[in-house]
Amino acid sequence: MTVETRPSEAVEAPEQAQEQLSLSTAAARNLATTTKSEPQMQGISSRWLLRMLPWVNVPGGAYRVNRRLSFTVGDGKVSFEKNGSKVRVIPQELAELPLLRGFDDCTALGALADKFVQKEFDPGQVIVQGGKKADQVYLIVHGKVDKVRPAKYEGEDVVGRLSDGDSFGGNVLAGANGKWDFTARAVTGTTVLTLPHNAYKAVAGQYEALRSHVHQRSADAQKPTNKAGEAAIEFLSSHDGEPILPTTFADYELNPREYELSVAQTVLKVHSRVADLYNQPMNQTQQQLRLTIEALRERQEKELVNNPDFGLLNNTDFDQRIPTHSGPPTPDDLDDLLSMRRGTRYLFAHPRAIAAFGKQCNKRGISLSSVDVDGHHIPAWRGVPILPCGKIPISDHQTSSIIAMRTGEDNEGVIGLHQTGLPDEVEPGLNVRFMGIDEKAIISYLVSTYYSAAVLVPDAIGMLENVEVRQRD
Repeated sequence: MTVETRPSEAVEAPEQAQEQLSLSTAAARNLATTTKSEPQMQGISSRWLLRMLPWVNVPGGAYRVNRRLSFTVGDGKVSFEKNGSKVRVIPQELAELPLLRGFDDCTALGALADKFVQKEFDPGQVIVQGGKKADQVYLIVHGKVDKVRPAKYEGEDVVGRLSDGDSFGGNVLAGANGKWDFTARAVTGTTVLTLPHNAYKAVAGQYEALRSHVHQRSADAQKPTNKAGEAAIEFLSSHDGEPILPTTFADYELNPREYELSVAQTVLKVHSRVADLYNQPMNQTQQQLRLTIEALRERQEKELVNNPDFGLLNNTDFDQRIPTHSGPPTPDDLDDLLSMRRGTRYLFAHPRAIAAFGKQCNKRGISLSSVDVDGHHIPAWRGVPILPCGKIPISDHQTSSIIAMRTGEDNEGVIGLHQTGLPDEVEPGLNVRFMGIDEKAIISYLVSTYYSAAVLVPDAIGMLENVEVRQRD
């Protein structure tokens, strides 16, 4: 049987490959010059701290901060060691109390640490009552405490806030004859260690060095001072006739603080074959140096914030530190921080802390203003720019700090220190020195930057501590 094939059912022949009529782009790229960017680096930040600090040249490699002699010091932060629910103050940390400052007899301090008694207070509970006999030293292990006094007409005024590591009543060691001039009230659940004056006397009776040290510190604290604790300059004013004028002089600290320049260094290695053959269109050595210098500047800013010796966080006086009212940074917190010093020039905060502050402003219906800083629109509070600084750490508990500072040598502020005119200098305070070529034809360059920071007077810098940056509902 014959099967007829209809035209519509015919099998179509496979289509032949279409012939290429022009040069492909893949082949053309072999003859083209690719446009390239310089090597990019994700770790570069704005580095506002380095840009805003006034830098002072230090030809001798060290900077001495001369100050007037001070007789009074603020309470320092103390640290504790925990064993389950029991807490003990670290003996050496007792030297942070004003009358024990500089005392280093570990045996006496250990005996004193054993006399502290642990107590717990609920929120709202009074720890000490104003007008009552002051006969105990208090160390705050954990929690927040308000120091309040009666207002002039009605209610109470908060005159201070204390938190972990703070202390009060340290002057009780000199004698238990005074009275509390404030009421201390727990804001949160609070754990404290207390030292009764009688317990101190029992220890002091065994250690003559402890008694004499406290006596000398107490005598210094009784000398006339100005409101900053500096030795007073005596003078007479609004007088008539010919009274005998007082004699005076401005005394200086005998052992002023000296800041030595720190250094950050690395050795950059570049193979000579790379440096010789692969320099078009960009110089390989220059690009390697550029990225290395950027990384060094990032480390420099981190050290200026966190270094245990000269870092700004560690060189902020304890009486220039305040905790937040409730946790997140609020307008009230920044107002308190600004009120602690004259002429605050900048606020520095981690970007997340700035965002947390903005959210608190939004809740209150407050719009942040902005100021122009080097052509950038920067958020500001009370006209003070809030500059981001990612080098300020965030703790595991999602808390950070906000730094307020006055800057400039002529304004008794915070300054950066470096030395200019270094051999082979490529930027102020940074040099690149050729170290030679080894037997493997690798070229070495020593890249170094020298820097430090100095706080000229204690109130040049302040800090808002325990700033919560976590999200809250």
